[in-house]
Amino acid sequence: MIFVTGGAGFIGANFVLDWLANTDESVVNIDKLTYAGNLENLSSVFNEPRHIFVQADIGDGQQMAALLAKYQPRAVVNFAAESHVDRSIHGPEDFIQTNVVGTFRLLEAVRAYWGTLDAALKKDFRFLHVSTDEVYGTLSPTAPAFTEEHNYEPNSPYSASKAASDHLVRAWHHTYGLPVLTTNCSNNYGPLHFPEKLIPLVIVNALAGKPLPVYGDGMQVRDWLYVRDHCSAIRRVLDAGILGETYNVGGWNEKANIDIVKTVCSLLDELRPRTDGLPYAQQITYVQDRPGHDRRYAIDARKLERELGWKPAETFETGIRKTVQWYLENPEWVANVQSGSYRDWVQKQYAE
Repeated sequence: MIFVTGGAGFIGANFVLDWLANTDESVVNIDKLTYAGNLENLSSVFNEPRHIFVQADIGDGQQMAALLAKYQPRAVVNFAAESHVDRSIHGPEDFIQTNVVGTFRLLEAVRAYWGTLDAALKKDFRFLHVSTDEVYGTLSPTAPAFTEEHNYEPNSPYSASKAASDHLVRAWHHTYGLPVLTTNCSNNYGPLHFPEKLIPLVIVNALAGKPLPVYGDGMQVRDWLYVRDHCSAIRRVLDAGILGETYNVGGWNEKANIDIVKTVCSLLDELRPRTDGLPYAQQITYVQDRPGHDRRYAIDARKLERELGWKPAETFETGIRKTVQWYLENPEWVANVQSGSYRDWVQKQYAE
């Protein structure tokens, strides 16, 4: 049995579904169910006896300790995080509380639990911390991609909070011997992605006839990783990663934001044409750039391929087509997540 924290969010839910589909092992899925935690993401496994869902906060150390004692997992995979840069700019305290304080309290609960295990179980136990390429800062257009040796230079409250959590995980390994692994991934996309992020926001706004907001000149470059490729990478690192090591997970797909938006528009033109026959790209609207917007991220994932034999199965072309098709086929999911706090936040950020 393993623990997954943040398992009702975008990447966490995809990982839970991937894990149950590809292993025989049970999952205790822990999520606080903030605005981005969505139980509907897990509807297909509601009746799966190997999936145990618990609403809980990683910042509640006593509750984490009780759950660890009750279920006795062999590993913890930590996805739980506040994860949106814009939100971190407007309200950084939540990011400090969840990403820094929450990670600290989870580490302490896990360390205490790990200390109670017998020698064999203690040796086999793993704590895998899922992080981001944003901790490395920004790259110039011609700079080499981020490797695991790149200095941490976070530029937003979000990335600073994730960098802090990475450092805590490293310190708990070196100080206390906790058997940890860390992954730093590039921009994920795919099914179940909450529509505050670029790709699902473009799909949802395009279909609704709304403006497609593009920050600044749209030439910010990101490396794009299909979420199910990310899940397979985490399974591989959990299985064979070297303790204390960091592994970068990327899709080898550097794309400018404006090119992403135009690609999505072209796929929608093909798969769900506008009734007036005009291209969706007409809805593109450039908006003021956000403060401190990093210009380029790029992940060098060669260590993961060289040492553990992993590489992504999807190209950007295959992954983005699957993603657009999923959103077209799941309008009820989209409608449900557009209610409440999400809708209020979007209306505040992007005038409709």
